[in-house]
Amino acid sequence: MPCTTVLAGKKATADGTTLVARNEDFFHAFNPKRFIVVKPEDQPSQYKSINSKCEVELPGNPLRYTAVPEIPAKAKEMGIWGEAGINADNVTMSATETSTTNSRILGIDPLVKSGIGEEDFVTIVLPYIHSAREGVQLLGSYLEKYGTYESNGVAFSDKDEVWYMETIGGHHWAAQRVPDDCYVVAPNWFSITDFDFASDDTMASADLEQMITEHHLQIDGEGGYNLRHIFGSHNDSDYCYNIPRQWYIQRLFNPSDEESPDNPNLPFARKPEHLLTIEDVKYALSSRYQHTPYDPYNPQGTDAQRHAFRPIGLQRNSEVHILQIRNDVPKEMAGICWLAFGPNAFNGIAPFYTNVLDTPAVYRDTTLHFNIKYIYWVTHAIATIADEHPQRYQSTLETLKRETIAKGRHVLLTTDPAAAKLTGEGLQKKLQEANEETAQAAYQEAMKCLGSLVETGSLQIRLNF
Repeated sequence: MPCTTVLAGKKATADGTTLVARNEDFFHAFNPKRFIVVKPEDQPSQYKSINSKCEVELPGNPLRYTAVPEIPAKAKEMGIWGEAGINADNVTMSATETSTTNSRILGIDPLVKSGIGEEDFVTIVLPYIHSAREGVQLLGSYLEKYGTYESNGVAFSDKDEVWYMETIGGHHWAAQRVPDDCYVVAPNWFSITDFDFASDDTMASADLEQMITEHHLQIDGEGGYNLRHIFGSHNDSDYCYNIPRQWYIQRLFNPSDEESPDNPNLPFARKPEHLLTIEDVKYALSSRYQHTPYDPYNPQGTDAQRHAFRPIGLQRNSEVHILQIRNDVPKEMAGICWLAFGPNAFNGIAPFYTNVLDTPAVYRDTTLHFNIKYIYWVTHAIATIADEHPQRYQSTLETLKRETIAKGRHVLLTTDPAAAKLTGEGLQKKLQEANEETAQAAYQEAMKCLGSLVETGSLQIRLNF
């Protein structure tokens, strides 16, 4: 089960932005991704899922949006898998955080083999919503009508609100607004805890509370509803696969709290001890339990400790995105997709304006097999070399991560004032030029890092005399 999600409300971030972030992980090492713009004329009017063959009746008047889909060769076989994007109304969507459930729920509301799933969600929802709440409502209506064949968590945001939504069985769902001053960490299990059906900050399928009562699903006695307890898994595997990831990121953002990595009752939303930055979120989603015995690269831990928990950043990362809606610039340039491809312990993340008609080729295009022209494959080359001697290459990797963000931030800083004076096609052209500058800087930093690894490593080759 892949992926890790981090969400943050606008009062939990240093710059007052809303953040929706997620690692997209795959079941093996290689899954080339691309960053594209889908224009209204390119959006299908009739949609049919590749995997389930589900036919979805789409609304009209789609918005332009960005996405991070499969490459065409794979999309024909496994579907679009749009994963993450920002639409023309500055609404974000990240889908999905593959989740878990339990036998009681699947007995009541079985999964639907012919329903919708991660393959479909971004394509059938993001072009048609104008707020985060609308995103929850539209996807909820689809789930109730078509059903789903898997359990998932989905995130939405706009400039004011961040929502996390979880599917329940085949047709049910629940969603909770992230408090403005809080963050959420969601690994691959059901994450929402305390749930108030009467609150304006929650939404759910109409009969969900009734289902809990009729089928005796409440296991916490009298009082509120802990949806994680009711609808989530309680597996032994959660203690090595899911709980430690939530524990570690909460440890980063709330370092004064002493929790154990096997605590299944960590809170859903927490107020961070410091305001969060893009750098904080990227570090968290690239992490491997640094400064603990559970770090696979830590020579001081035992072999059992180093392999005890599933890392957050690992070789199966396809990409990481941080979808940011800024509140201190005009709406025409408020949406930023921070993006990095490949294993996240070995890449740098770069910011891209989303009010554009095209994306830089080095991020837009890639190939099924290795090609150094594309940044996805550069990251894999870096990972292959650096993994063998992590301490030797640590400084070089830290430079890559620092310089990629720094150069991207500088492009934003210099572009924002100039772009604020423009409108229409002139504005979009300016933003596309900025994106190209950012992409080239990120690619050059990655190639510089790769070159440094080769030059340093070549001096250590054992086949020498």
